[in-house]
Formats: sequence, structure tokens, C-alpha cells
Amino acid sequence: MSPYAGRLPNGLRLSVEPLPGHGSGLVSVALTVAAGGDDDPAGQHGMAHLVEHLMFPRGGGDDGLDSHVARVEGAGGVCNAETHRDHTVFHTTVPAGMLPDVLEWEARRLLTFAPEEAVLRTETGVIAEEIRGAAAGGRFWETALEALHPGSRDSFGTPEELAGITAADATAFFRRHYRAGALVLSVAGDVDADRVAASVDSLFAPLPAGTVPARDRVAAPHRAPVPLPVPASASGSGSGSGSASGSASASTPSSIRTAPLPSPVSGVALGYPLPDPVSDRHAYLAQVVLAESLGRNRLPRLTRRDSRLTSARITCGYHGQWLASAAPDLALVLLARAPGASAEEAVDSWLEVLRDAAERPAGADEHQRAVNALLLACHRTADSLTARSVTQGRTALLFPGSGGLAALPGDLARVTPDDVSAAARVLLSGPCSVTELGENR
Repeated sequence: MSPYAGRLPNGLRLSVEPLPGHGSGLVSVALTVAAGGDDDPAGQHGMAHLVEHLMFPRGGGDDGLDSHVARVEGAGGVCNAETHRDHTVFHTTVPAGMLPDVLEWEARRLLTFAPEEAVLRTETGVIAEEIRGAAAGGRFWETALEALHPGSRDSFGTPEELAGITAADATAFFRRHYRAGALVLSVAGDVDADRVAASVDSLFAPLPAGTVPARDRVAAPHRAPVPLPVPASASGSGSGSGSASGSASASTPSSIRTAPLPSPVSGVALGYPLPDPVSDRHAYLAQVVLAESLGRNRLPRLTRRDSRLTSARITCGYHGQWLASAAPDLALVLLARAPGASAEEAVDSWLEVLRDAAERPAGADEHQRAVNALLLACHRTADSLTARSVTQGRTALLFPGSGGLAALPGDLARVTPDDVSAAARVLLSGPCSVTELGENR
């Protein structure tokens, strides 16, 4: 059944997808906001992340039994939220009979946002722990994005700048960005679209109208690309599948080198900019199929026969979530090098595989296996009510007119092996970020 789509007079967008009986009588509600890390004010990196935390208000008592989370969990449901670079999403899944209450709770926390200083300080401490945990796990994706797109920032923030934010600052950010025109409310599950629309109209009508404010990005100095070392195969000596011979050096990408990052495994992280998923969707999806095909076929074969690498993988999108952010987005390659192998040798090995993909399209079976794996990923998304409501809201906010989940199988099916080879050539000819990884960085 096609989702119902509408807009309140104040600008709030509503998407309702009735799925009778799906999920054993459950319903999922997602509130997606056009505000993320890129919208943090100068000197207040982490503001969007902090406001996300503050959107889970406590009740009147100190025991937390009347908090937003306690109400949801008391109804037999679950709720959570994520702050991304370009948006924030809050999602709740409950038994279908609790939907009127959940809609009321969502409206209430939007209309009564008023954080206390003590609560804000507690949440900045919680976020500081999250930031430390993320740093321990590696900031490869964020480092690549900042190198390729100066001014883009991660969604976490910094403890130092978070410490200076006051409750008044958070309230000002909320009032600027959490306006009806910047919100999408998406509902999926065992629901009646007309009843949901009527409830949303009455509950959310008091939200202040307003369009999405212009994004304020922090300016960063321009970085000139530094050429990567020419791979050994470019000299004509060739090895393995590197068949570009003398033309290889011309297809070696320019690189922007970043500071090394600590990692339990020595290696290299390479970041590549992806096409715009709105204006150049087909090219974007070709890169997604390329990553899946390489990851399923050529990279495992590479690490088995090449003594320079112990593992190699490539992902598309924010931490491997493709179509989870609007432009700019990127592909990330992680190469673990064998003892004694240099970073340049690891990159050389990767470029051999990429040139092979550019010059020798995958066979029909290999290509179809990659597409099938992506279709299965789409199915898993469609099978989860939470993921479905989040995807519907994200699509409406970031990828208008794309058709959402229903259109993805057809979109992927139109990607051909030649399109995938062209995607590999784009990576070879374009810029990339290079970050060395190691224990003592």
C-alpha cells in the first residue's frame, strides 16, 4: 500500500504507511528534523547532538518514572534517536493501540522544550563519554569527510565546546531549527491513515510555522590535493590483475593526506566523494553496487593472493549506511596491511583491483549477486517497522521525489555492469583522502 503523504498548514510533512497486521499489531513513529552536526553554531560543535539528548525530558519527579523513555517503555515500546551530519531522527515503536498516546507525547516534547541547566550538564557528560567511545573505535569516516568537504563536521561534537553551551543556547537552537517546516512525521504499521492525519492535525497544529533555515557551515581552509605515489604497476612491470600498464599513472587519484589516526590494525583508510544521491541518483547507486560487488568478490580474492594486505573492505554512505545522508556523502575503503608492507604498497594493491573493475566489467552472475544482496538489504529494511518509518521520513526530508523504499528495487535493477565499471573509473580519476592507521599514531 502506498504511503499517505500530506502537509499541515504550518508546514509539517506527514507520511503514513498502513501495513495491516504487519509486525504483530505494532506501529512505528519517526520524527525527522532537518538539523544535524553541520548546523552547529560556531564554537558550539555538538549542539544538535545535545538537543537530541534533551528531547528526552524527565517527568516531574527525580526517579525518572515519568520520563519520556519510561512512558514509552511502560507502554511496552522502545524509543531512541540518532544525530547525523544533516538531520536528526527520533523513533518510537509500540503496540498499535498506543499510537494516540505516542503522537501526543511527541507533540508535547516539541511544544514544551525547556531544558534545565542541571539536566543539560548531565547530558553533556553523557555525550562526552559517547565521543570518547567513538574516538576509540576510529574516526575514519569523519576524518575522510572533513578532508574531502572542508566545513562538514561530524555529528558528535567536542567535549570542550559542549561544556560552554547553556540551556538558553540549546533553547535558541531548538527554536531556530525545530520548526514545522523542518519536520517530517512518518508512521508505519497497523494504522488507519485518515485517523492518524486527523490526530496529527490537531496535536501538531500549534507548532510554529517556518521554513528550513539556511545551513550555517563553518569555513575551513582550502587543501590542495597531493598526488599519491605512482603504483609499481604503472611502470609497466605489472602484477596480478593490473592491466592498465603505462596509463595507470594517469588514473591514479589525487589525494588529500590527513593526520594519521590510532588503530589496533596498521593500515590505510581511503575516502572517495560520492555523486549526489538526489541529482545523480543512478551514478550514486552504481557506486553502491560497485562497493557490494568488490566486497563480495574481488577484495576477498585479493587478500588471499596478495601478501601486502590482510584485509580490505569498502562501504558506501555514513558508516556504511547508503542513502542515509544527502550530499556530500562518501565511500570509505579500509586496508589492513601485512607486517612489513608500506602504506603505499597497500594503496597500490587496492588500485590494481579498482583498475581491473574499471576495465573489466563484472560478469552477469557476479553483478546479479551484488544486486541481489542489496535487494535483500532493502527487504530487511522493509521488514522492520522502525527502519521503515525512519527511511520514509529520511526520504521525504533528504531525497524528495525519489520514490523511497518502493522504488529502490527498480532503481538498482537499472544499474548495469558497464555502469559499475564507469563508477570505478570515477574513483580512479577523482580525489580521495588518505589516512594512515596504526597503533602508535
